[in-house]
Amino acid sequence: MSFGSVTALAVGGMMGAGLYTLLGLAASTSGGMLPLAFVIAGVVAALSVYSYAKLGSAYPSRGGAAVYLRDAFGEGLVAGGLNVFQYAAYIIATALYAAGFAEYVAALADNSGQELRRVVGVGVVVIFTAVNLISSKLVGRSETAIIGIEMVVLVGFLAFAVTHIEPDRISQAAPGGTLRIFSAAALLYVTYQGFGVAATAGGNMVDAKHNLPRALYTALAIVAVVYVVISTAVVMLLDLTQHTDTVGHLLADAGQAAAGRIGFVAVSIAALLATASAVNATLFASANIGYDVAEKGEISRPLTRPVGRVGNMALLAAAICVIALVVFFQLSAVGQMTSLAFLLVYAAVSLGHLKLRAHTGARRGLLIGAIVANAVLFTLLLIEAVRTGPASTWITLILVFAASFGYEWLRRRRKSTNAKQ
Repeated sequence: MSFGSVTALAVGGMMGAGLYTLLGLAASTSGGMLPLAFVIAGVVAALSVYSYAKLGSAYPSRGGAAVYLRDAFGEGLVAGGLNVFQYAAYIIATALYAAGFAEYVAALADNSGQELRRVVGVGVVVIFTAVNLISSKLVGRSETAIIGIEMVVLVGFLAFAVTHIEPDRISQAAPGGTLRIFSAAALLYVTYQGFGVAATAGGNMVDAKHNLPRALYTALAIVAVVYVVISTAVVMLLDLTQHTDTVGHLLADAGQAAAGRIGFVAVSIAALLATASAVNATLFASANIGYDVAEKGEISRPLTRPVGRVGNMALLAAAICVIALVVFFQLSAVGQMTSLAFLLVYAAVSLGHLKLRAHTGARRGLLIGAIVANAVLFTLLLIEAVRTGPASTWITLILVFAASFGYEWLRRRRKSTNAKQ
């Protein structure tokens, strides 16, 4: 793979559903400082990109955080528990994208009821579970086209927006002050998280040691610029205090402010394409991670059993959990849980990277910076989740984290007991 192709892969992985699903939720916290929140999230993401780029360059034939964690912590409780939790994190992320898809369908239908959102959210999960059981390539092949359509819509949005913006609105105060800007940045962190997929391309890249980091940093810069420009336009188009009930589709509201009903529909269609593609891709990733950790014995081995032409039980287990999350949690809740989960995963990868530093050549200070930055954003977002409620959001995530390690501990204890017998 060339520098350009890996850069495109990273851009496609990062810039997608998160922009449409989390923009309004972050704006409700950061106010007119929304662009600054994107910048802060991008800076923290850059530290994790550094860690992943070094790992991807040093281990070009290996891929994914699951393998990096095993390399760092060994085949023990820590790596096992973290990998089970990572499987859960991808399941929660899938629920976020399914809930986002449902939100835009409801917006187009002008329906404010939760029942429609639940039905649509469950429906899109069922459809793409079936697609992954038959052939994940059915949607995977269209990824480039989807990104292209998104870019056309976003460029068109900006072209209309420049004639309607009111620069004075950029001074809209951040609700709650500086700390809430950082809380918004923590929520937006997940909009950059797709770089992990591109980091695994090192094994297929010419001169990966030099080209992989350049590709990841170039992609991050491109995505960050797009996010800052789009969020600045949104802030200058809308009075955010009047859109507290439509945060789930705030970008579509901005499209309407820029180009009327046509703008609303165009942005909504782009959002539907992006979120549907994300549901498909994240279900696929969940199935792969679930299969990997099941094959290593970190979760139930029956999850490796094949289902359909190319699917497995890990995919069905993930789909069932996603459906439960869509039914019982709203978009804001799964958005917070997703960002909290990935902040933990990326902090853990950088922590483990410290043990591999002699092989990767990474700078200790930057890895520590990544750990601290992820931990700080996690703490601030957790405080925001506790403060704004409902309690089920953060309690569920803590229980999932504890259960991941509890399950791994019990499995290892049972395995040790059986070995002695």
